[in-house]
Amino acid sequence: MIKLNRAWLLRIALVVLAGIIAFYAWKALRPNGLPEGFAGSNGRIEATEINVAAKMSGRIKEIMVNEGDFVTAGEVLAVMDTAVLEAQQREAGAQLERALIGIETAEDQVAQRKAEKSTAEAVVAQRKAELSAAQKRLSRTEKLAERGIVPAQKLDDDRAELQRAKAAVSAADAQVAAAEAAISAARSQIVASKSEAEAMRATIQRIKADIDDSTLRSPRGGRVQYRVAQPGEVLNAGGVVLNLVDLSDVYMTFFLPTEDAGRVKLGAEARIILDAAPQYVIPAKITFVADVAQFTPKSVETAEERQKLMFRLKAQIPPDLLRKHIEDVKTGLPGMAYVRLAPNAEWPAGLEVRLPQ
Repeated sequence: MIKLNRAWLLRIALVVLAGIIAFYAWKALRPNGLPEGFAGSNGRIEATEINVAAKMSGRIKEIMVNEGDFVTAGEVLAVMDTAVLEAQQREAGAQLERALIGIETAEDQVAQRKAEKSTAEAVVAQRKAELSAAQKRLSRTEKLAERGIVPAQKLDDDRAELQRAKAAVSAADAQVAAAEAAISAARSQIVASKSEAEAMRATIQRIKADIDDSTLRSPRGGRVQYRVAQPGEVLNAGGVVLNLVDLSDVYMTFFLPTEDAGRVKLGAEARIILDAAPQYVIPAKITFVADVAQFTPKSVETAEERQKLMFRLKAQIPPDLLRKHIEDVKTGLPGMAYVRLAPNAEWPAGLEVRLPQ
């Protein structure tokens, strides 16, 4: 039992010793020899990554670039198969033609129904004239019948004729009403056909936009980092085809303790020295300072412990400088980042800007 406890104690002691060694090793590896008003830390070159993805599900027809190729904004990178979309576009075009023909037919029907209404209105006028004549004739017949000048049969015939004239007027009015209803129906058909035509135009426009989006273009200038998919593969909507690195947005991410990070201002001057090219000193500017510590001890109770909090910063390289040396830009390279904490501090001779010619 005693041997077991001793073994556990030995393991715990080794863990504690390793932690102490790691902490003091980190302190020893921090940049030293910097004058007052400067701070620095190791970091790694990073850049904004962009996924070029398919908007809709479909098959990749062709990919025009390979890993490592430099591309410009708007350059065609890949093309999706659009055979189905083109068929849908032709179908929508045929439906649009049908709707346009429907508009013309409905307009012709409106004109025809208006002519029929005019004819029905003329018939109404005629039937009303006949009704008026029948009424006058009956009135004369009734007066003559009272005097016994005309036979009763004549009176009955004139009365029957008056009823026929009234019926004829009612029938003519009904024809006018029917013609008006037909005109309204034809006008409704015009509206329906126009709505269908507008819907088909919108469908064609949408399909055309989908066809255009099937040609995948580079949103920015940069370099192809990965070909995630290959020609012939079928992707779901949003499936990634290529991964690009935007070489106009390159920066080094590094960490500083609380005391130094609290003195860094956005836009502060910085310098970057890469392990792969220590002879060059690259100018940069601080574009980001985290407002939350990236890693924290388990308990923070003393001022000494608070100084161990580390904050993430970004030192961005000017885009104009990147464009001049675009062929040399590589992400993932380790190095050192230095930042000026005091605006009036003079950069040491070893951190003066030195760039390749």
